[in-house]
Amino acid sequence: MDLSFFFFVSSGLFLGWSLGANDAANVFGTAVGSRMLRFSTAALTCSVFVVLGAVIDGAGAARTLGSLGGIDEIAGAFATALAAALSVFMLVRMGLTASTTQAIVGAIVGWNLFTGSVTDTNTLLKILATWVLCPLLAGLFAVLLSQAVESCLSRFRPHLLRQDALTRLALILTGAFGAYTLGANNIANVMGVFTTVSPFQDLDVSGLLFSATQQLFLLGSLAIAVGIYTYSKRVMLTVGCKLLQVSPVSAWIIVVAHSLVLFLFASQALERQLIDWGLPPFHWCP
Repeated sequence: MDLSFFFFVSSGLFLGWSLGANDAANVFGTAVGSRMLRFSTAALTCSVFVVLGAVIDGAGAARTLGSLGGIDEIAGAFATALAAALSVFMLVRMGLTASTTQAIVGAIVGWNLFTGSVTDTNTLLKILATWVLCPLLAGLFAVLLSQAVESCLSRFRPHLLRQDALTRLALILTGAFGAYTLGANNIANVMGVFTTVSPFQDLDVSGLLFSATQQLFLLGSLAIAVGIYTYSKRVMLTVGCKLLQVSPVSAWIIVVAHSLVLFLFASQALERQLIDWGLPPFHWCP
């Protein structure tokens, strides 16, 4: 394998680190901010399931990113990933949340303009549409979940200590689901531009195919995990404490609504099922 590839892919790993530092707050920020979970518990759970989501279910979003513009040179992949990583890192340093999807899409469009390459307008419009649809859909899910939870609490009236224990468990389980969908949906931001220039080859491990793309995504997801452990706590506290004070139950509702939206837009299995039913598949969400 050409070792120079690891130099060029370093910008993608930097972007992965920035994504972990920034986006883990979307999953566990409210839980940590409300002091229902320790940061160490949140970081471990998030890291494990981000890797699983990226490797198992990350290829769907990568195809959408790849169709946006043709970056078929390693230098172009390096430049676009570095531009996106620097943008996200600057905002993370200020303790602000940032969209890695918006950063990498902007970098790809900028590269296409610089090189005179054609940007697929239809794909770009679909991605822009999801940036409007995603928050609206998440808001709808949050309203429905709030009503359902309120109804259940009014009906069953659990003891405060029991409710507290159940809420902590629910935050861990939904956080794991959220981290899985985070990895599945966002690994394309980190490694999507490198899929056409990757030197990895498909591997057959005891009858299980470990594709070249999955190997690339494993590398990127490990960088995300490092970002979660080393720098995400600050952004988690911003999301969980400074933006809005939320109760533990509200924290759970926020994570579930966010995770459901990412799942709808990232799941390859759901995409195939919708196509089988003759329905249009969901597209990429930030």
